[in-house]
Amino acid sequence: MLDHDNRVREEFTRQAETFSASAAITDAALTQRFVTALGEVAHGSVLDVACGPGILSAAIAKTAREVVAFDLTPQMLKKAAQRCSEAGLANVSFREGNANELPFANATFDAVMTRLSVHHFDQPKRVIEEIFRVLRPGGGFVVADVVSSEVAAESQLQNAIEILRDPSHVRMLPGSELTSLVRDAGFAIESQTTWDKPREFEEWMGIVNDPSRVPPLRAVVQALANAGASAGMGLSVDGEKISFFHRWNLIAARKPADR
Repeated sequence: MLDHDNRVREEFTRQAETFSASAAITDAALTQRFVTALGEVAHGSVLDVACGPGILSAAIAKTAREVVAFDLTPQMLKKAAQRCSEAGLANVSFREGNANELPFANATFDAVMTRLSVHHFDQPKRVIEEIFRVLRPGGGFVVADVVSSEVAAESQLQNAIEILRDPSHVRMLPGSELTSLVRDAGFAIESQTTWDKPREFEEWMGIVNDPSRVPPLRAVVQALANAGASAGMGLSVDGEKISFFHRWNLIAARKPADR
């Protein structure tokens, strides 16, 4: 059986092309939310945890002094390096590793960001604590992830669907739990934003780049929708079209100046 790190690498090596090209991932408005939320600290030294194909790294590097793009999957780092090179950005470096143990000294960065990653972490509490450690006092942290329903049964059902689609998925947290995770690590939360992003089944499944998973999961979600089970994600069927939404939660926080 694959351990979690190898499962993540396997999934995102296969998904590197489709994930990098997905309109849902490259959405400029979503990227701008991060740039705005980071504010002035984004002009310093910035760490992008679980950087994926480097979309945020490249955007922030346009104004940052330096950016470190950090990810577990070499193929994703290759995509990130390619993106930054094509944009003429020479202030981005690339590091491979596990976010449970960030290979950086205490108080190294002015800002840390991570997007669409918490639900893939097997130890999210440890990762957020590591992010707190490597931030300088007064530094900024922005995290955004898809979150699940506050209703436990709906959350469990949605996470089950997500795991069937991509077994590197661990758990989408309810929004309140993500907030608590950040606050309990020692951060002072400055703002939170939540929004729903409409998705369509075929587009969503296309990203995982494994056609064999599509028919069985289509049958499952179609049956749930027909039975009136929204799974906390608004599952609905219109003819052959299956729709739902992902609820995003973006948190902007700061490490206290005396920590």
